[in-house]
Amino acid sequence: MPISISVAALLLASTLSAVETKSWQQGSMSDYDKAKLTRLSLRSDGRLTVAPMVKELHDASAPYLWGCAQDSKGNLYVGGGSMSGASEKLLKIDPATAKATTIAELDGLEIHAVAVDKSDNVYAATAPDGKIYRVRPGQKAEVFYDPKAKYIWALVFAPNGDLYAATGDHGDIHRIAPDGKGSVFFHTGETHIRSLTLDGKGNLIAGTEPGGLVIRIGADGKGFVLYQTPKREVTAVAVGKDGNVWAAAIGNKGSGAPFVPSAAPAAAPPPSPAAAAVLAPIVAARAAAAAAGATAPTAAPAIAGGTELYRIAPDGYAQRIWQHATDIVYDMAFDAQDHLLLASGNKGNLYRIDSDRLHTLVTSLAPTQITSLLVAKSGAIFAVTGNIGKVFQIGPQLDPAGGTMESEPFDAGWFTYWGRVSLHATDGVKFESRSGNVSSTQENWSPWQPVTLKDRRGRIESPAARFLQVRATLAGTQDLTWMDLAYQARNIAPTIEQVEITPPNYRFPQPVILPSNPGAAPTLSLPALGSRSGRTTPVNPADLSTSSTLNSAKGYMGARWLARDENGDTLLFKVEIRGVKETEWKLLKDNVRERYISFDSTAYADGEYLIRVTAEDSPSNTPQDTLRATLESEEFLVDNGAPKVTALTGQIAANNKLNIAFTARDEMSIITKAEYSINGGPWIVAEPVTRLSDAAELNYKFTIDKPAPAVSEYTIAVRVTDEFDNQAVEKVTAK
Repeated sequence: MPISISVAALLLASTLSAVETKSWQQGSMSDYDKAKLTRLSLRSDGRLTVAPMVKELHDASAPYLWGCAQDSKGNLYVGGGSMSGASEKLLKIDPATAKATTIAELDGLEIHAVAVDKSDNVYAATAPDGKIYRVRPGQKAEVFYDPKAKYIWALVFAPNGDLYAATGDHGDIHRIAPDGKGSVFFHTGETHIRSLTLDGKGNLIAGTEPGGLVIRIGADGKGFVLYQTPKREVTAVAVGKDGNVWAAAIGNKGSGAPFVPSAAPAAAPPPSPAAAAVLAPIVAARAAAAAAGATAPTAAPAIAGGTELYRIAPDGYAQRIWQHATDIVYDMAFDAQDHLLLASGNKGNLYRIDSDRLHTLVTSLAPTQITSLLVAKSGAIFAVTGNIGKVFQIGPQLDPAGGTMESEPFDAGWFTYWGRVSLHATDGVKFESRSGNVSSTQENWSPWQPVTLKDRRGRIESPAARFLQVRATLAGTQDLTWMDLAYQARNIAPTIEQVEITPPNYRFPQPVILPSNPGAAPTLSLPALGSRSGRTTPVNPADLSTSSTLNSAKGYMGARWLARDENGDTLLFKVEIRGVKETEWKLLKDNVRERYISFDSTAYADGEYLIRVTAEDSPSNTPQDTLRATLESEEFLVDNGAPKVTALTGQIAANNKLNIAFTARDEMSIITKAEYSINGGPWIVAEPVTRLSDAAELNYKFTIDKPAPAVSEYTIAVRVTDEFDNQAVEKVTAK
């Protein structure tokens, strides 16, 4: 969102000199991912548009469906699997009437792949018995080909009528002639060939497991690895009109085989396939359970690592175009505009690759997985799903009901006034808001209220409150990319939680602020590159100054305090002092930005004092909205007077001894230390008669050995120190 220099200057001035206005932006895929989107498509750059219309054609009442094919008359053929039973249904669905009929019941636990030839014969591959059945129009199903493999993952017809089958668990591709005779066409050396398609030159493109290979096999049966993906399993391959090969790969290598478990799972109640990250492993698990006599399989193991989508150019260069940390891609197809579509789980998301940089979440289906896609000539997309097994038609027209974006509740943190909203959208987008003071929007909120927009701007009329929710309604070809909503919290008074007096004879260092004059230009913090922000917050360097370091300075005292402002407003402080027995406060310093102060205590008479700190949020508010808070310190002592030494005596006694006695007294604080020196020698600590230095008056009396060499008189110096490092020295001569 470009901002002219003049507008930026106005924003800067308003933030520094007026009530601070903030903004709430919604405009990224992550923002809208937290919103409730109904019938809307979401592009990766945050653009919302009306989604294609979604119509449920059939509910198969089965846990999941796999495979989808269409005949020349437009009929759909799908098959799937259930958690019990020895046969599975092959369904025929008329998209025009949504009428579904069962055309065959085939032996096996699952129908995984379906194909239709030029004569509208339907072919269905089963697992884990691994047979291909053919159903001719109006006739019963017959076994067409038995590859002697457990799994048949994909069926593809060549232009000449040959049918190719991708199998597991020996990793073979079989070629079957129209008469049903076939054999192994290509052996990959892998365990499974999970996906198969044809390019425009008649080459097969196969995706494998567990090596994660993308292999091109020519008509002569010779193969070439186009790319080895970093993933374990290539679940889908597709070839565009431009010759680019697309491959979706899942599963971290070395995480264990997802298809055939090392031991048969124990019997368990039928699980929901939603517990599995992919549906393909269910087939193997069910087969193993059946072999072990279990009544139902356990859920398939989760596949870690999400999906990576690769594009392999005709010259062989492979490039990762898209990835998702959790969604698993099951199938791919090209829409009418030749954009690649991705069918995924476990949220039923249908993605579209728009370019190397952009992709779109087209829609999300209620079932957990979209397992297969088919795009009709009309542009309609047919989606087959798992958990639950259904068939949907998506598009080609947009949903005539339009779509809505309902944001997650925005928490301003406190009681807030709502301002003007600006939209980057086409004209005609309907916008609404509601507010409340509880996080749950289900009850006790204000009703939805429309916002009158002019030039895509309008004022929020919802009542002031802590929480706000907005709703945008789009129709037709309207779009919405981002919104910027201004809000201003009701000013809350700052709080001062503690005022602490620092030790005497130390001072805080001067704050380093360049330039140091009051009109110093602030710095400006920009938002992260790529994010949209209509407002920026200037930061004055003075607001950042804090200190916990003190420097020695005789006679100085100080205070520091803990203050905060719930609104995040910039604070100024006034510091005052008064004697305990005085009635009026005297100013120490005003307009303090730091949360500490030092002062020269020698300018004050000795005695007990209090300090009062007043905080105000005037830098962020108008004079009429400015609020203040005040807190006093505990009583503290100013003591710059020296203690006194009285009754100092020194006598030479017998046996080469000296007797010393004196009294130390201070008017304000206790005596902390006494020392003596003989004839200019080193200072030696003296102990009071009571042993403890814990009073303002202490008596000292002790005997020491006369220092060598022996003389006829001794000069005795005594030095005493009080709590505030004030000292006094007295001398006496002993003869």
